[in-house]
Amino acid sequence: MPYKFQLNGKQVTLDVPAEMPLLWALRDELNLCGTKFGCGAGLCGACTVHQDGVPIRACVTPVSMVAGKRVTTIEGLSADGAHALQRAWVEMDVPQCGYCQAGQIMTAAALLAKKPKPTDADIDEAMNGNLCRCATYLRIRKAIHRAAELTK
Repeated sequence: MPYKFQLNGKQVTLDVPAEMPLLWALRDELNLCGTKFGCGAGLCGACTVHQDGVPIRACVTPVSMVAGKRVTTIEGLSADGAHALQRAWVEMDVPQCGYCQAGQIMTAAALLAKKPKPTDADIDEAMNGNLCRCATYLRIRKAIHRAAELTK
């Protein structure tokens, strides 16, 4: 059965099994490799994308669950890297290995959409569950605050 949804502002149709994880549909069927595989169990956050503006884990979300919805990946956040979070990430020199950063940014984007001026506690709560093996958590928090300043 084909599944239709809006991906990064464009309508797409995928003829894949209903239970195929969205992550594999994005990477293998649509060639969007910014969303990363981390744990495969929805625990690490590397695969975070937005469904109708809400962060979800693409590794545990079947394609059938996004039919008729809006999905945004890191590629759809900003085509040219001009999103405030992307600029702040560079300015604050957040990534080390960089593997988890797309998921971190997508979670942070959902937070800023909901709370444009988050406190440290807001950031810690929203980002809880997004793991960074390089432990750049303090730089991530600073970058989120910086992105909030850039979007004033």
